[in-house]
Amino acid sequence: MINLSDNQKRWVPWMRRSIQLAQLAEGRTSPNPLVGSIVLDSNGRLVGEGFHTGAGNPHAEIEALTQAGKKSVEGTIVVTLEPCCHQGLTPPCTEAIIKAGLKTVVIGMVDPDPRVSGNGISRLKDSGLEVIEGVLSQECESINREFSFRVRHGRPWGILKWAMSLDGRISLPNGCSKWITDIPARHSVHRIRSKCDAVIVGGGTVRADNPLLTSRGKSNSEPLRVVFSRTLNLPPSAKLWDTKIARTIVAYGPESDESLLDNLPDGPEKLRLSSDSPLELLSSLAKKGCNKILWECGPKLATSAIEANCVQELVVFVAPKLLGGISSMSPLNNFGFEEIKSTYKLQHSFLERKGGDLSWRLLL
Repeated sequence: MINLSDNQKRWVPWMRRSIQLAQLAEGRTSPNPLVGSIVLDSNGRLVGEGFHTGAGNPHAEIEALTQAGKKSVEGTIVVTLEPCCHQGLTPPCTEAIIKAGLKTVVIGMVDPDPRVSGNGISRLKDSGLEVIEGVLSQECESINREFSFRVRHGRPWGILKWAMSLDGRISLPNGCSKWITDIPARHSVHRIRSKCDAVIVGGGTVRADNPLLTSRGKSNSEPLRVVFSRTLNLPPSAKLWDTKIARTIVAYGPESDESLLDNLPDGPEKLRLSSDSPLELLSSLAKKGCNKILWECGPKLATSAIEANCVQELVVFVAPKLLGGISSMSPLNNFGFEEIKSTYKLQHSFLERKGGDLSWRLLL
């Protein structure tokens, strides 16, 4: 509540409720943002509330107005995000608000989408409604960090996850890595997946681990599973080729041997890229509606993703174990740094226990 006016402060409790409603759909609205809304009647009593449940479904404002009915006349609507003013999969919310006969609109954050960005607010003001902006704007922006990042940069927010021992190993020298962390930490990974739109691995991970890459039932909509392969030398019987439980994309660059695709079943979608750049892959996933992706890849691809600015957040699980070995089995390859001052500096750390392991979240 930094530098809020008295008129803004009076709406803070209702905006907090709207934020709570918005978060009920976390992980299910992409490519759309998380939005919550409440409607108060002319006496300030709650008469309607709602949240956006997914692309193509009614927006939060419509859900709240539908519940309120005629009680919305001369009332107030509180919404975490600027109401849209364009025709998309659903009609513009600004027109529904105007038609409902409301007197006041309270908004948390301006929509970064250039089709809206301030135009929705202008439309409401031009129609004679009082518009109060910037109520808990930082909190509203925080819950839509990934959506805003995709809109502004044309690629999804990237999270890189790995699990390692206390001495920084991700496996034994012979490649054995199951299991470095215990069950609570692995369950936490499933929860992270359930909030992401896609999970990306390289061909080496498919060959070595044969992963399933699902949320293990923690989400009704499993993330898209993406195999980013330079060679297309992939095992024909991998778990990822079964697309009954989740979609799979095999992405590859121009130097890959496309004839090897004949060894794979028909289920996975094939995505040919013009380069082996992680940036091009993420741009393609953004066009498919991904706001947030999870890198669960080996050192080579992880390093490339960081260098291409395709990683904004790290989630590192540290187990109280010593693996040792002549080979370091590091989660990352060499960045080529020659001075400490040139290295990546992390910020905004959050540390918590997951059973006997530690989970560390940092921004890159």
